[in-house]
Amino acid sequence: MNTAQRVDLFGVATDAGAGTRGVGMGPEALRIAGMPEMLAELDRTFVDHGDIRIPRPKAGRDAWEIAAARKAEVLGLAAETSAKAFGSLQTGGMPVFLGGDHSLSMGTVSGVARHGAKAGKDVHVLWVDAHTDFNTPGISPSGNLHGMPLALLCGEDEFDDAFGGPWRGTVDPRNVTIFGARSIDRDERSLLTDRGIEVVDMREIDEMGVVAHMRQVIERAEGAHLHVSFDVDSMDPSIAPGTGTPVPGGLTYREGHLIMEMLHDSDLVGSLDVVEVNPYLDRSGETARLAVALISSLFGRKIMARGSVFDQPETGATSAKPRPPVRA
Repeated sequence: MNTAQRVDLFGVATDAGAGTRGVGMGPEALRIAGMPEMLAELDRTFVDHGDIRIPRPKAGRDAWEIAAARKAEVLGLAAETSAKAFGSLQTGGMPVFLGGDHSLSMGTVSGVARHGAKAGKDVHVLWVDAHTDFNTPGISPSGNLHGMPLALLCGEDEFDDAFGGPWRGTVDPRNVTIFGARSIDRDERSLLTDRGIEVVDMREIDEMGVVAHMRQVIERAEGAHLHVSFDVDSMDPSIAPGTGTPVPGGLTYREGHLIMEMLHDSDLVGSLDVVEVNPYLDRSGETARLAVALISSLFGRKIMARGSVFDQPETGATSAKPRPPVRA
């Protein structure tokens, strides 16, 4: 992550892909929680481009009409966010998208993938989420599009022609890691296994910890463009209540920060989504403030100046530099 790089902030004020209303207010909640001020404090050059909005087509009261209108909004936003991601990267920026529900990643990651193809650079995706979002229209229990973006991005063919067009890009499933999963539908689980997608679930994190798994993620992505798609429901709902699909047993405060700190140290992250902050369900902005704090670690905020975990042997040996004496 080049510290001189311009950060392009784009809000995506939509809840069209979700089953719970309110997440469309997420971009403003993140701004109020201090996202711009945090970037300024860390001496990052940034431009806030405001919110991307697509007027939702009028729909009748029938369920199919409502679903069609919401789908049209998701796809309209996908074309817009793909163009914004592509344009930002082509001009040396780092696009950061503030959601909004996770369906917005259909467009954001597509734009990143298109840039990677043009630049001749591999794209890896780290999907930090309680869910794997690998449903397709044929297997989704709910039909909500925020549970399908990763399947679309990995090229699953159950999506109709409306999901195509010049805006759409794809990523190699072998270059995707889902991190922090703990709620996966049965058919979705089979599809993930068939496609060989790396899923680091909470059982594995409990057993081996964050560092070992993050080392593997970063080693796999070495030399590539790494896109991070961070869903706040990856965090435990006790500290991140403001989200529409909370699942108990999530990442702790320190696990979340350690993930972001290691990503900063890796110098690989070139684009970012922050999604599913729902202020309507939050406690006095707690979830938005947590999200901003975590992203501050991704952009380089540290407790103390120190080296990277990659500078240390895997045995956990510490630096040979002596510590100053402790005065009584």
